[in-house]
Amino acid sequence: MSQPARRIIHLDMDAFYASVEQRDDAALRGRPVAVGGRPESRGVVAAASYEARAFGVRSAMAMARAVRLCPELAIVPPDFGKYRAVSAQVFALFRAVTPLVEPLALDEAYLDVTANAWGEPFATPVARRLKRQIRDETGLTASAGVAANKFLAKVASALDKPDGLTVVPPGRVEPFLRRLPVDALWGVGPVTARKLRAQGLTKLVDIRTADEAALRGLVGRQAAWLRRLAHGDDDRPVTPHRVAKSSGSERTWPEDLLDLERIRGEIERMARRAGEWLAGRTRAARTVTIKVRYADFTTITRSLTERPAARDAETVAARALALLARTEAGARPVRLLGVSVHNFTGAGDDEAGAAPADPLLWDLPAEPPPP
Repeated sequence: MSQPARRIIHLDMDAFYASVEQRDDAALRGRPVAVGGRPESRGVVAAASYEARAFGVRSAMAMARAVRLCPELAIVPPDFGKYRAVSAQVFALFRAVTPLVEPLALDEAYLDVTANAWGEPFATPVARRLKRQIRDETGLTASAGVAANKFLAKVASALDKPDGLTVVPPGRVEPFLRRLPVDALWGVGPVTARKLRAQGLTKLVDIRTADEAALRGLVGRQAAWLRRLAHGDDDRPVTPHRVAKSSGSERTWPEDLLDLERIRGEIERMARRAGEWLAGRTRAARTVTIKVRYADFTTITRSLTERPAARDAETVAARALALLARTEAGARPVRLLGVSVHNFTGAGDDEAGAAPADPLLWDLPAEPPPP
Protein backbone atom coordinates (compact mmCIF):
# COMPACT_ATOMS: atom_id res chain seq x y z
CA MET A 1 0.00 0.00 0.00
CA SER A 2 1.37 3.41 -0.97
CA GLN A 3 1.93 6.01 1.70
CA PRO A 4 -0.56 8.92 1.75
CA ALA A 5 0.76 12.20 0.40
CA ARG A 6 2.35 14.44 2.97
CA ARG A 7 0.81 17.85 3.59
CA ILE A 8 3.55 20.49 3.63
CA ILE A 9 3.18 24.24 4.06
CA HIS A 10 5.91 26.75 3.33
CA LEU A 11 5.14 30.04 5.08
CA ASP A 12 7.13 33.16 4.24
CA MET A 13 6.60 36.54 5.90
CA ASP A 14 6.17 39.33 3.35
CA ALA A 15 9.10 41.81 3.18
CA PHE A 16 9.63 40.96 6.83
CA TYR A 17 12.06 43.58 8.18
CA ALA A 18 10.55 46.37 6.09
CA SER A 19 6.99 45.36 6.99
CA VAL A 20 7.82 45.42 10.72
CA GLU A 21 9.19 48.94 10.35
CA GLN A 22 6.13 50.10 8.41
CA ARG A 23 3.87 48.55 11.02
CA ASP A 24 5.65 50.41 13.82
CA ASP A 25 5.96 53.80 12.09
CA ALA A 26 2.84 55.15 10.41
CA ALA A 27 4.95 57.66 8.48
CA LEU A 28 6.54 54.79 6.55
CA ARG A 29 3.30 53.12 5.45
CA GLY A 30 2.70 53.24 1.72
CA ARG A 31 6.20 54.57 1.10
CA PRO A 32 9.22 52.84 -0.46
CA VAL A 33 11.32 51.62 2.48
CA ALA A 34 14.69 49.88 2.66
CA VAL A 35 16.16 48.43 5.83
CA GLY A 36 19.94 48.58 5.84
CA GLY A 37 23.02 50.79 6.01
CA ARG A 38 23.48 54.33 4.77
CA PRO A 39 24.47 54.78 1.10
CA GLU A 40 27.38 57.06 1.98
CA SER A 41 28.79 54.30 4.21
CA ARG A 42 28.63 51.52 1.60
CA GLY A 43 25.43 50.26 3.16
CA VAL A 44 23.51 47.32 1.76
CA VAL A 45 19.77 46.67 1.47
CA ALA A 46 18.79 43.98 3.97
CA ALA A 47 15.09 44.17 3.05
CA ALA A 48 12.90 46.26 0.77
CA SER A 49 9.20 47.04 1.02
CA TYR A 50 6.96 46.19 -1.91
CA GLU A 51 6.70 49.90 -2.71
CA ALA A 52 10.51 49.97 -3.04
CA ARG A 53 10.57 46.78 -5.09
CA ALA A 54 8.39 48.48 -7.68
CA PHE A 55 11.44 50.69 -8.41
CA GLY A 56 13.75 47.67 -8.72
CA VAL A 57 15.18 47.84 -5.20
CA ARG A 58 16.14 44.39 -3.92
CA SER A 59 17.83 42.86 -0.90
CA ALA A 60 21.64 42.55 -1.08
CA MET A 61 21.75 45.58 -3.41
CA ALA A 62 24.17 48.39 -2.61
CA MET A 63 22.14 51.12 -0.89
CA ALA A 64 23.74 53.76 -3.12
CA ARG A 65 22.28 52.02 -6.15
CA ALA A 66 18.91 51.63 -4.41
CA VAL A 67 18.77 55.40 -3.84
CA ARG A 68 19.60 56.04 -7.50
CA LEU A 69 16.70 53.78 -8.51
CA CYS A 70 14.35 55.35 -5.96
CA PRO A 71 15.38 58.84 -4.80
CA GLU A 72 12.43 58.97 -2.37
CA LEU A 73 13.58 55.80 -0.60
CA ALA A 74 13.22 55.87 3.19
CA ILE A 75 16.24 54.15 4.77
CA VAL A 76 15.78 52.55 8.19
CA PRO A 77 18.63 51.00 10.21
CA PRO A 78 17.96 47.36 11.14
CA ASP A 79 16.75 46.37 14.59
CA PHE A 80 17.40 42.63 14.76
CA GLY A 81 16.23 42.39 18.36
CA LYS A 82 12.80 43.58 17.30
CA TYR A 83 12.71 41.27 14.28
CA ARG A 84 13.70 38.30 16.40
CA ALA A 85 10.91 39.07 18.90
CA VAL A 86 8.30 39.16 16.12
CA SER A 87 9.75 35.97 14.66
CA ALA A 88 9.32 34.26 18.04
CA GLN A 89 5.63 35.22 18.02
CA VAL A 90 5.16 33.74 14.56
CA PHE A 91 7.01 30.51 15.30
CA ALA A 92 5.00 30.03 18.49
CA LEU A 93 1.89 29.98 16.29
CA PHE A 94 3.48 27.40 13.99
CA ARG A 95 4.52 25.11 16.84
CA ALA A 96 1.06 25.25 18.38
CA VAL A 97 -0.17 23.48 15.23
CA THR A 98 2.60 20.92 14.69
CA PRO A 99 5.96 20.02 16.22
CA LEU A 100 7.30 19.47 12.69
CA VAL A 101 8.46 23.04 12.02
CA GLU A 102 11.71 23.56 10.11
CA PRO A 103 12.95 27.19 10.17
CA LEU A 104 14.87 28.48 7.18
CA ALA A 105 15.35 31.99 8.57
CA LEU A 106 13.67 34.39 10.99
CA ASP A 107 10.83 34.89 8.52
CA GLU A 108 10.16 31.53 6.85
CA ALA A 109 9.64 27.88 7.67
CA TYR A 110 8.31 24.54 6.49
CA LEU A 111 5.50 22.88 8.42
CA ASP A 112 4.45 19.26 8.03
CA VAL A 113 0.73 19.32 8.92
CA THR A 114 -0.12 15.80 7.78
CA ALA A 115 -1.07 15.38 11.44
CA ASN A 116 -1.88 18.58 13.28
CA ALA A 117 -3.28 19.85 16.57
CA TRP A 118 -6.42 21.19 14.88
CA GLY A 119 -7.38 17.82 13.42
CA GLU A 120 -7.63 19.33 9.93
CA PRO A 121 -7.43 16.63 7.25
CA PHE A 122 -6.22 19.11 4.60
CA ALA A 123 -3.36 21.60 4.65
CA THR A 124 -5.11 24.48 2.91
CA PRO A 125 -7.44 25.34 5.84
CA VAL A 126 -4.44 25.15 8.18
CA ALA A 127 -2.53 27.61 6.00
CA ARG A 128 -5.48 30.01 5.84
CA ARG A 129 -5.97 29.88 9.60
CA LEU A 130 -2.26 30.45 10.30
CA LYS A 131 -2.17 33.42 7.94
CA ARG A 132 -5.15 34.91 9.77
CA GLN A 133 -3.54 34.33 13.17
CA ILE A 134 -0.29 35.97 12.03
CA ARG A 135 -2.20 39.04 10.85
CA ASP A 136 -4.26 39.24 14.05
CA GLU A 137 -1.31 38.80 16.43
CA THR A 138 1.45 40.70 14.64
CA GLY A 139 -0.28 43.00 12.17
CA LEU A 140 1.81 41.46 9.37
CA THR A 141 1.08 39.30 6.36
CA ALA A 142 2.58 36.02 5.19
CA SER A 143 2.42 34.11 1.94
CA ALA A 144 1.95 30.35 1.90
CA GLY A 145 2.52 27.46 -0.47
CA VAL A 146 0.77 24.13 0.08
CA ALA A 147 1.95 20.92 -1.57
CA ALA A 148 3.00 17.33 -0.98
CA ASN A 149 6.71 18.14 -0.66
CA LYS A 150 9.08 20.92 0.37
CA PHE A 151 10.26 21.91 -3.10
CA LEU A 152 6.77 22.40 -4.50
CA ALA A 153 5.56 24.22 -1.38
CA LYS A 154 8.45 26.69 -1.42
CA VAL A 155 8.05 27.49 -5.11
CA ALA A 156 4.31 27.91 -4.61
CA SER A 157 4.66 30.37 -1.73
CA ALA A 158 6.60 32.80 -3.93
CA LEU A 159 4.05 32.91 -6.75
CA ASP A 160 1.42 35.13 -5.15
CA LYS A 161 3.00 37.77 -2.93
CA PRO A 162 2.19 39.56 -0.73
CA ASP A 163 -0.46 37.82 1.40
CA GLY A 164 -0.90 34.98 -1.09
CA LEU A 165 -1.85 31.34 -0.86
CA THR A 166 -0.96 28.92 -3.67
CA VAL A 167 -1.98 25.27 -3.51
CA VAL A 168 -0.46 22.50 -5.65
CA PRO A 169 -2.78 19.47 -5.37
CA PRO A 170 -1.16 16.07 -6.06
CA GLY A 171 -3.17 15.74 -9.27
CA ARG A 172 -1.98 19.12 -10.59
CA VAL A 173 1.77 18.80 -10.09
CA GLU A 174 2.62 18.27 -13.76
CA PRO A 175 0.76 21.36 -15.08
CA PHE A 176 2.32 23.36 -12.24
CA LEU A 177 5.86 22.24 -13.12
CA ARG A 178 5.38 22.96 -16.83
CA ARG A 179 4.72 26.65 -16.20
CA LEU A 180 7.94 27.23 -14.20
CA PRO A 181 11.19 28.74 -15.50
CA VAL A 182 14.45 26.89 -14.98
CA ASP A 183 15.56 29.20 -12.17
CA ALA A 184 12.66 27.94 -10.03
CA LEU A 185 14.85 24.90 -9.37
CA TRP A 186 16.41 24.66 -5.93
CA GLY A 187 20.04 25.87 -6.08
CA VAL A 188 19.81 27.49 -9.52
CA GLY A 189 20.79 31.12 -9.05
CA PRO A 190 21.10 33.87 -11.67
CA VAL A 191 24.56 32.81 -12.91
CA THR A 192 23.64 29.14 -13.33
CA ALA A 193 20.30 30.09 -14.86
CA ARG A 194 22.10 32.14 -17.53
CA LYS A 195 24.35 29.17 -18.34
CA LEU A 196 21.36 26.84 -18.64
CA ARG A 197 19.40 29.26 -20.84
CA ALA A 198 22.41 29.69 -23.09
CA GLN A 199 22.14 25.94 -23.78
CA GLY A 200 18.43 26.20 -24.53
CA LEU A 201 17.29 24.97 -21.10
CA THR A 202 14.78 27.71 -20.32
CA LYS A 203 11.97 25.80 -18.62
CA LEU A 204 12.17 23.65 -15.52
CA VAL A 205 10.92 20.63 -17.47
CA ASP A 206 13.76 21.03 -20.02
CA ILE A 207 16.11 19.60 -17.37
CA ARG A 208 14.36 16.23 -17.69
CA THR A 209 15.60 15.64 -21.23
CA ALA A 210 18.94 17.45 -21.06
CA ASP A 211 22.02 15.49 -22.04
CA GLU A 212 23.44 14.06 -18.81
CA ALA A 213 27.08 14.86 -19.50
CA ALA A 214 26.25 18.38 -20.67
CA LEU A 215 24.10 18.98 -17.59
CA ARG A 216 26.89 17.81 -15.29
CA GLY A 217 29.23 20.18 -17.08
CA LEU A 218 26.88 23.07 -16.28
CA VAL A 219 25.81 22.28 -12.72
CA GLY A 220 28.31 19.67 -11.51
CA ARG A 221 27.16 17.26 -8.81
CA GLN A 222 23.76 18.93 -8.65
CA ALA A 223 22.71 17.36 -11.95
CA ALA A 224 20.95 14.28 -10.55
CA TRP A 225 19.24 16.30 -7.82
CA LEU A 226 17.95 18.93 -10.28
CA ARG A 227 16.62 16.23 -12.57
CA ARG A 228 14.64 14.77 -9.64
CA LEU A 229 13.22 18.19 -8.79
CA ALA A 230 12.27 18.70 -12.44
CA HIS A 231 9.96 15.70 -11.98
CA GLY A 232 8.57 17.19 -8.77
CA ASP A 233 10.33 14.51 -6.70
CA ASP A 234 11.51 15.67 -3.28
CA ASP A 235 11.40 13.22 -0.38
CA ARG A 236 13.22 15.37 2.21
CA PRO A 237 11.37 15.36 5.53
CA VAL A 238 10.52 18.48 7.50
CA THR A 239 13.25 18.45 10.15
CA PRO A 240 12.64 20.55 13.26
CA HIS A 241 16.16 20.10 14.69
CA ARG A 242 18.63 21.35 12.12
CA VAL A 243 22.33 21.19 12.84
CA ALA A 244 24.26 24.29 11.84
CA LYS A 245 26.74 23.70 9.02
CA SER A 246 28.59 26.99 9.44
CA SER A 247 28.62 30.22 11.38
CA GLY A 248 30.48 33.48 11.09
CA SER A 249 30.30 37.17 10.34
CA GLU A 250 31.47 39.67 7.79
CA ARG A 251 31.54 43.43 7.57
CA THR A 252 32.02 46.13 4.95
CA TRP A 253 33.72 49.33 6.08
CA PRO A 254 32.69 52.84 4.96
CA GLU A 255 36.36 53.60 4.21
CA ASP A 256 39.03 51.19 3.02
CA LEU A 257 41.23 49.67 5.71
CA LEU A 258 44.94 50.28 5.13
CA ASP A 259 46.57 49.59 8.49
CA LEU A 260 47.53 45.93 8.92
CA GLU A 261 47.24 46.02 12.70
CA ARG A 262 43.70 47.38 12.41
CA ILE A 263 42.87 44.62 9.94
CA ARG A 264 44.38 42.00 12.25
CA GLY A 265 42.32 43.37 15.12
CA GLU A 266 39.08 43.14 13.14
CA ILE A 267 39.82 39.58 12.01
CA GLU A 268 40.60 38.60 15.59
CA ARG A 269 37.33 40.15 16.84
CA MET A 270 35.26 38.22 14.28
CA ALA A 271 37.19 35.01 14.94
CA ARG A 272 36.66 35.26 18.70
CA ARG A 273 32.98 35.81 18.11
CA ALA A 274 32.83 32.60 16.07
CA GLY A 275 34.82 30.77 18.74
CA GLU A 276 32.41 31.91 21.45
CA TRP A 277 29.54 30.59 19.31
CA LEU A 278 31.25 27.20 19.19
CA ALA A 279 31.93 27.13 22.92
CA GLY A 280 28.35 28.04 23.72
CA ARG A 281 27.13 25.01 21.76
CA THR A 282 29.81 22.55 22.92
CA ARG A 283 31.02 22.18 19.36
CA ALA A 284 34.31 22.28 17.50
CA ALA A 285 35.20 23.33 13.96
CA ARG A 286 37.77 21.53 11.86
CA THR A 287 37.74 24.35 9.27
CA VAL A 288 38.29 28.09 9.71
CA THR A 289 37.79 30.38 6.70
CA ILE A 290 38.49 34.07 6.20
CA LYS A 291 37.18 36.31 3.44
CA VAL A 292 38.90 39.46 2.18
CA ARG A 293 37.51 41.87 -0.40
CA TYR A 294 39.99 44.45 -1.67
CA ALA A 295 39.11 47.99 -2.74
CA ASP A 296 38.83 46.94 -6.40
CA PHE A 297 36.19 44.32 -5.41
CA THR A 298 38.56 41.39 -5.89
CA THR A 299 37.40 38.86 -3.30
CA ILE A 300 39.46 35.97 -1.94
CA THR A 301 38.94 33.29 0.69
CA ARG A 302 41.52 31.34 2.62
CA SER A 303 40.64 28.15 4.56
CA LEU A 304 42.46 25.93 7.01
CA THR A 305 41.27 22.46 7.99
CA GLU A 306 43.24 21.14 10.92
CA ARG A 307 43.11 18.66 13.79
CA PRO A 308 42.42 18.93 16.59
CA ALA A 309 39.30 20.88 15.72
CA ALA A 310 39.05 24.41 17.13
CA ARG A 311 36.71 24.63 20.11
CA ASP A 312 37.55 27.98 21.68
CA ALA A 313 38.01 31.63 20.74
CA GLU A 314 41.81 31.56 21.15
CA THR A 315 42.28 28.73 18.66
CA VAL A 316 39.87 30.14 16.08
CA ALA A 317 41.56 33.55 16.33
CA ALA A 318 45.04 32.08 15.93
CA ARG A 319 44.03 30.13 12.83
CA ALA A 320 42.21 33.10 11.29
CA LEU A 321 45.25 35.34 11.80
CA ALA A 322 47.50 32.72 10.22
CA LEU A 323 45.21 32.72 7.19
CA LEU A 324 45.29 36.54 7.03
CA ALA A 325 49.06 36.34 6.65
CA ARG A 326 48.44 34.49 3.37
CA THR A 327 46.65 37.52 1.87
CA GLU A 328 47.74 40.96 0.63
CA ALA A 329 45.83 42.76 3.38
CA GLY A 330 47.85 45.78 4.45
CA ALA A 331 49.63 45.94 1.10
CA ARG A 332 46.28 46.44 -0.66
CA PRO A 333 43.32 48.46 0.69
CA VAL A 334 40.55 46.28 2.14
CA ARG A 335 36.82 47.04 2.09
CA LEU A 336 35.37 43.81 3.55
CA LEU A 337 36.51 41.16 6.01
CA GLY A 338 34.84 37.97 7.20
CA VAL A 339 35.54 34.94 9.36
CA SER A 340 33.54 31.71 9.48
CA VAL A 341 33.82 28.23 10.99
CA HIS A 342 32.72 25.00 9.29
CA ASN A 343 33.01 21.21 9.32
CA PHE A 344 31.70 20.78 12.84
CA THR A 345 32.26 17.99 15.28
CA GLY A 346 31.54 17.49 18.97
CA ALA A 347 28.57 16.82 21.22
CA GLY A 348 25.48 18.95 21.43
CA ASP A 349 23.11 20.03 18.71
CA ASP A 350 21.74 23.51 18.26
CA GLU A 351 18.62 24.60 20.06
CA ALA A 352 15.37 23.13 18.78
CA GLY A 353 14.45 24.74 15.52
CA ALA A 354 17.74 26.55 14.98
CA ALA A 355 18.31 27.69 11.42
CA PRO A 356 21.30 26.33 9.41
CA ALA A 357 23.38 29.24 10.66
CA ASP A 358 22.52 31.76 13.33
CA PRO A 359 21.39 34.79 11.27
CA LEU A 360 22.06 37.19 14.10
CA LEU A 361 25.76 36.35 14.10
CA TRP A 362 26.07 37.85 10.64
CA ASP A 363 26.39 41.56 9.99
CA LEU A 364 24.47 43.07 7.08
CA PRO A 365 25.38 41.40 3.79
CA ALA A 366 28.38 42.75 1.98
CA GLU A 367 27.75 45.05 -0.91
CA PRO A 368 27.70 43.47 -4.37
CA PRO A 369 30.14 44.56 -7.05
CA PRO A 370 29.12 47.70 -8.95
CA PRO A 371 26.66 47.16 -11.81
